[in-house]
Amino acid sequence: MGGHDERPPAAATSRIGLALAGGGPLGAIYEIGALCALEESLTGLELTQCDGYVGVSAGGFIAAALANGITPRDLCRAFIENEGAADDILHPGTLMRPAWGEYARRVAKLPALLAQAAWRYVVERRSLLVAFEHIGRALPAGLFSNHPLEAQMRRVFSAPGRSNDFRNLPRKLVLVATDLDTGEAAPFGQPGFDHVPISRAIQASAALPGLFPPVEIDGRHYVDGALKKTLHATVLLDEGIDLLICLNPLVPFDASAAPRHQVMSSGEERIPRLVDGGLPVVLSQTFRSLIHSRLALGLKGYERSHPDATIVLFEPDHRDAELFLANTFSYKQRRALAEHAYQQTRHLLRSRRTALARQFAPHGIRFDDAALDDPHRHLLGRRHAKRRPSARAVRRLEEVLDDLDVALGEFAA
Repeated sequence: MGGHDERPPAAATSRIGLALAGGGPLGAIYEIGALCALEESLTGLELTQCDGYVGVSAGGFIAAALANGITPRDLCRAFIENEGAADDILHPGTLMRPAWGEYARRVAKLPALLAQAAWRYVVERRSLLVAFEHIGRALPAGLFSNHPLEAQMRRVFSAPGRSNDFRNLPRKLVLVATDLDTGEAAPFGQPGFDHVPISRAIQASAALPGLFPPVEIDGRHYVDGALKKTLHATVLLDEGIDLLICLNPLVPFDASAAPRHQVMSSGEERIPRLVDGGLPVVLSQTFRSLIHSRLALGLKGYERSHPDATIVLFEPDHRDAELFLANTFSYKQRRALAEHAYQQTRHLLRSRRTALARQFAPHGIRFDDAALDDPHRHLLGRRHAKRRPSARAVRRLEEVLDDLDVALGEFAA
């Protein structure tokens, strides 16, 4: 079990990196809760002292904060509980302001486009469909403005002791976006891309097409970095990182394996079949399945290309309806979701303790068993409903059996 007394000699030279995938406000909530659980359950791991960070979309905001010395607990206070310094607080509602400027620019093009369409239809005798096909250019490239996000991030990283300049950070930070015109990854923070302010890079990396307009930087337009890859971990592995800890908030939901009558923190019973949730649920499952299959392929590629690196992935349980059906813009539910992510990560650590202890030990990281096994430890000050002693005992037994099963599986392999 975890809890070695001596730090392995290799720990002095191990370089640790952190790769954070995207996932919108929900992704940020999950990553904050999970990171708090990891840092409190593992000794020898300081998440603000990693040798390198790479972030995509919402993961970019978290990575930039950690690289600036903002701890996971500080992020929890600012993003989940709306506490702390006023300039540090980021409410998810900031991301839901209409892109009025984009609407105005597109509407201004409409008269000329209508005139062109009428000319093609009346004079050139084109079909109605062909004549009016260019009217789509009047549609906005994004529904919501991402300028408030950039402005807030600029304030956060301009505070004393922090930096909004990649080149002034004490440790490596890379935030990945996608060049809209070429489809290539843009690794802001790498040479040639490090002159861009961190806040601007976050804005570009989180510009999910359809929701937010592309971000113009140096005459080029950038959108969400997840369009190219889910993690972009190569930028750290190529730097000689020995241990790469990865977090991926979005996984496809396995409705067939989830409890039949699971009730959400909102009080609503989960959807028994995803098709009953309508288009939003179907699209969410489709998007999650696509990015997760790409992540699985990417991890296999990393193992082949960097066989000497230890890569550890943390993500939600595929049977977890709580995170899949969450409303992240509800303040009450944000607190519940962060607590849920925190406790689920602790559960995962206990269930995989033996295997993870073996992976972490060469890098000077070990389990704090007292903290991990403390049933009264919570992320937030206000405790949620307590489990009955019998339920806790059953849960702990399941975790021990899962840990044994994983360990025996590795031994047999």
